[in-house]
Amino acid sequence: MKVKFHNPIVELSGDEMAQVMWAWIKDILIRPYFEGPIITFDLSIQNRDRTEDGVTIEAAEAIKNHKVGVKCATITPDEQRVREFNLKKMWPSPNGTIRNYLNGTVFREPIIINSIPRLVPSWKKPIVIARHAYGDQYKPFELKVARGTSIKISAGSEEKPAFHFDSEGVFLAMHNKLDSVEGFARSVFNYALMRGYDCYLSTKNTILKIYDGLFKETFENIFESEFKVKFDELNLKYEHRLIDDMVARVLKSEGGFVWALKNYDGDVQSDMVAQGFGSLGLMTSVLLSPDGQIVETEAAHGTVTRHFRLWQKGVAVSTNPIASIFAWTQGFKYRGLFDKNDELIKYADKLEQAVIMTVETGCYTRDLAVLIEGETTTNFVTTEAFLEKVRQNFEQSLSEN
Repeated sequence: MKVKFHNPIVELSGDEMAQVMWAWIKDILIRPYFEGPIITFDLSIQNRDRTEDGVTIEAAEAIKNHKVGVKCATITPDEQRVREFNLKKMWPSPNGTIRNYLNGTVFREPIIINSIPRLVPSWKKPIVIARHAYGDQYKPFELKVARGTSIKISAGSEEKPAFHFDSEGVFLAMHNKLDSVEGFARSVFNYALMRGYDCYLSTKNTILKIYDGLFKETFENIFESEFKVKFDELNLKYEHRLIDDMVARVLKSEGGFVWALKNYDGDVQSDMVAQGFGSLGLMTSVLLSPDGQIVETEAAHGTVTRHFRLWQKGVAVSTNPIASIFAWTQGFKYRGLFDKNDELIKYADKLEQAVIMTVETGCYTRDLAVLIEGETTTNFVTTEAFLEKVRQNFEQSLSEN
């Protein structure tokens, strides 16, 4: 009953309830059915602190070498977490570190389950958010400014006045790099081709004529020189649209496209899309290199701290494991794609279908039960019971071959 793969998958373990679920998923759905080399790195906040975050770089290097990684959700510590774990410092987001190391683009996509009500009823097909996870508001220079201050910008030998403050205020400067935008464009176009989806880039280049203009011009140049022929062969299109126009268009659409956005825009719109399809617990996240040959997959949600506190007290929890299951299945599918292992892809597809069948036949965790039946429902199961039902459906699917 096991399917084999021969090239390694790099596994990044995580924190709190997400890691508890991760272990259950491996025991119930992964080890009994998938066999091959898995190289594991402990990305728990405690181990990142012990290694002074060196383990994150080691994990990123391993993904780069072996091409496929699967990641559990991890803690990005704030001041409260530093105190809670007695950390040496406020370590950076491991996701950000790995993204920068791989020069990757984050693709977030909803898991479509027909029985889950949608806030946007017209959405029938996935809307894939491609987030340029570099620079902008996430790597800023910012400061509070006293009244009467004049801000000047120096660039080499050139100096220009930026703003004079006639009251107290704040100042923000942000940056981006051409090579990062180029990598973003290639990742987006490669992903759209792989999925067979039309592709849109949204900016506000009418206001930020130089900054957002760089994104618009770079995408157009790379599309025309490297991708237009391939898009034409598949009857696919690429367009740039102003972000306000595109938001209105998205809400009226049926989905079925890749939507490329700058860092902050992608962060915000991915949450909007997730909720529009039902739940952040039904959102996959794929980090893809510009050439499409290195991938890391994970769930889009966090470590589910509140449920973890209950689980620590011995309370049975009903936490949604679907996105974490899909992190594994997506990783297997890319491993199969890179290695031409069709059987591995088939098994991964069947496991995804078993998850969807489980929900559509009336077995779900509390978050989905509330969406389907209302806030007062008691018709939900524990995480472990849900995983066991998925296993039964998966077994049945495999036996029908």
